[in-house]
Amino acid sequence: MLLKKYATIRTTLLASLLGLLTACSGNPNIEKLFDADPQLKQTPNPTTSPVAPTNPTTQATLPDDFPDIPRYPNAELIAGEPGNTRWQSSDPSNAIATFYQQQLQSNNWQIVTPFSTTSENGENALVARQNDLEVKIAIAQSSPNTEYVISYQQANAASPTPNPNPTPTVATTPTEFSDLETISEPWRGYVENLAALGVLSANPPQSDRFDPNAIITRREYARWLVTTNNQLYANQSNRQIRLASQSDQPAFKDVPQSDPDFAAIQGLANAGFLPSTLTGDDSAMLFRPDAPLTREDLIAWKVALDLRKAFPTASIDGIKQTWGFQDATKINPKALQALYADYQNGAQSNIGRAFGSTTLFQPKKTVTRTEAAAVLWYFGYQGDGISAKEALTTEQAQSQNQN
Repeated sequence: MLLKKYATIRTTLLASLLGLLTACSGNPNIEKLFDADPQLKQTPNPTTSPVAPTNPTTQATLPDDFPDIPRYPNAELIAGEPGNTRWQSSDPSNAIATFYQQQLQSNNWQIVTPFSTTSENGENALVARQNDLEVKIAIAQSSPNTEYVISYQQANAASPTPNPNPTPTVATTPTEFSDLETISEPWRGYVENLAALGVLSANPPQSDRFDPNAIITRREYARWLVTTNNQLYANQSNRQIRLASQSDQPAFKDVPQSDPDFAAIQGLANAGFLPSTLTGDDSAMLFRPDAPLTREDLIAWKVALDLRKAFPTASIDGIKQTWGFQDATKINPKALQALYADYQNGAQSNIGRAFGSTTLFQPKKTVTRTEAAAVLWYFGYQGDGISAKEALTTEQAQSQNQN
């Protein structure tokens, strides 16, 4: 009896529901109540991870103006734009540095700043030049891969530095100047020989003028001094001046690593050919790179490279008796010693080539570009030396043999 009563109730409820649904048919407001939740339709399966859309990988390409330099074989280009490229390799940094140092040298690049063997600042850089192109390779001490940057630019368009008077880049190819006819002999021959060796720069930069009577600065003479010495002694490494690296502590407060002539000036100081704190001269803390060169510094720096040993003892009376200079009392003691040694060089004395016959030295007088070139035409002492003309003849002979 009880089961029959429950069956009757269930049948009555089902009939009511069916009637209700039938009544709702066609009523949108009521039908919406029975629609599925739209958010439930978009809920992902919790067991399936969403997949992010993928974009095609853009492969770095070399800039069209990338220079013709060797490329490290086990390196990948990761970014490139005109003037600057970034690379990475799984090889250690020293292997990459050795590769570029050797390859650039063998391809006749001038190594301005070599890689340092004692770099501790996280980056090691090499700077090289060929013709008017300058390349810098900076290797970062990164992990797990080694990253390095190859940047390049025209040498005469170098980035500005704190130096207010940037100087032109040292020429590395023969230079033809348009104003040599204004120089009388024998000085014209000195300039022509040095220009053919590619060690003199134009004045102003990017011109074809030597400007023979212009005053030369201390920085430019230091650069010419190093470049000419190394060119004349290209086959004698023991007489070449090693250029300074960016890791060297500056010997002069006004010639930091960022100075365009730091490599040459610091190289001379490192070798002891310039008075500095490295030679025990605490008064020589400034180099004054853009000051005019004086006659006594012209001779003192050059004779140091001719002699390549300590200057001999000299006195004012000794200079008066040898050179006959009436103004010997006005000459710096260090320059007195250099002058005495220069006198012992006889026909190859720097005084004779630059100033001819004179009884006045005028130690504080400024030096012209022609006078500086005359001094640099010959390096050596008492017969053991070489002239720019001899070096040029040797270079031409070697070039002919290679052809």
